Amino acid sequence: MNYTFSRFLKTCFCIALTLVIHSCNSKTDKPEEISNPTFSEHIAPLIFTKCTPCHRPGSAAPINFITYEDVKSKLRTIQLSVQSGLMPPWPADPDYSSFRDEKTLTPSQKSLLDKWIENGAPEGDPALTPPVPDFPEQSLLGTPDMVIQMQSPLFLKGDNKDKFFMLKIPYEFSQDTFIRSIEIIPGNKKLVHHINAHLVQYEEGEKTSLTKGLPFVDTEKMDKQKAYEKLDLTNDDDTYPLLTPSVTNYLPGVEVAAYPPGIGGYKVKRRGVLLLDNIHYGPSPIDTSDQTSFNIFFSPVAPTRPLKEMILGTSGISPIIPPLVIPSDSISSFQTEYKVAQDISLITINPHMHLLGKNFLAYALGPAGDTIRLIRINQWDFRWQYFYTFKKVLKIPKDYKIVVRATFDNTSQNPLNPNHPPITVSEREGSMRTTDEMFQLIITWMPYRPGDELISLENKTTNIKP
Repeated sequence: MNYTFSRFLKTCFCIALTLVIHSCNSKTDKPEEISNPTFSEHIAPLIFTKCTPCHRPGSAAPINFITYEDVKSKLRTIQLSVQSGLMPPWPADPDYSSFRDEKTLTPSQKSLLDKWIENGAPEGDPALTPPVPDFPEQSLLGTPDMVIQMQSPLFLKGDNKDKFFMLKIPYEFSQDTFIRSIEIIPGNKKLVHHINAHLVQYEEGEKTSLTKGLPFVDTEKMDKQKAYEKLDLTNDDDTYPLLTPSVTNYLPGVEVAAYPPGIGGYKVKRRGVLLLDNIHYGPSPIDTSDQTSFNIFFSPVAPTRPLKEMILGTSGISPIIPPLVIPSDSISSFQTEYKVAQDISLITINPHMHLLGKNFLAYALGPAGDTIRLIRINQWDFRWQYFYTFKKVLKIPKDYKIVVRATFDNTSQNPLNPNHPPITVSEREGSMRTTDEMFQLIITWMPYRPGDELISLENKTTNIKP
């Protein structure tokens, strides 16, 4: 696991220059027309738009790309990463299906990058370099309406072990309201691996104290029911409050969801808690801590198309066949499928496996044998697990089966195998521990309405406010 997280950090910085070329303007779309590309005219505008949001002080990436010197100091590494295919990080096969914001490079875009570097990476006229954008602190969506955070820093012992907690963060608004989006800002970006968050909402008079009970529990030491009791999540009369599941999530490589106006969002009560149902930290050799925060963006209007979530496979609505047990020294394949009971509109999909994952395939199969392609990942990479958003809303008709297949490599030839020699690995009742395994397809969807397939999902807003 140390290898996985350190490798993630070491390669993350290379995103800057490779990502940027994906949305080149007309001047850089034809590199053969540019005999002497320069940083100030051709590269800097793209870096500031596509790279600097992450590659800046206090953000996720460990390397800053603010100046010409920042970029020039990593030229050789950037070029090798692009040529080898290590960067940009985009596991999905673009020849199988397409998504919004694909982090891929065309041959001509790679040629432009090579030309600039091989020409000595000239800076050009510094006076032509555009100003660095003024990014809101700790957000990629704009200035949040409210920020809440863990009640106190969470201590993480330096014992080189994964850690799992359940944690609650109380909130109080002035009135019942609508939330457009919740953005997770990890406090310890080196160790936060994933977060699943729900909203627990209380009616007026049903919960006297939001802080009663423990602020967090170690879920390695107790089951979920016991954890809920320790956090004191029930109403004062021990009845259960309203739960809105999966309002926000965090995974390596995942960006906060931003959809066109009218799609997504939540109606919320004035008082409640943000429940981190599962927060996973990677191992650390030294004592450290985390105090993750959450940016809340309100909406003046109720959501018109609330989103739903379904999980196929591990801890989901469809069984895995055969059961997910991967013998040592084997390469094993598994399948799960689910027939949809109504016409549905797909927004995003999120394949999920751990370190033994090898490849992944998902498609919808109609009664007549016709196929709707969803995603194919030919070489699974645990470090990059995106919520893939379709370019347009994708209709899956009633009675189609969503079929998911995956292969796992539990041999010594798998460099990410955490066990040497290999041992039999299973899903262990949905364990999130990376040394166990999972096989999931998480789908964000909404009930279909005529015309949904014409809705573009590429018109996301950079500032979440309507």
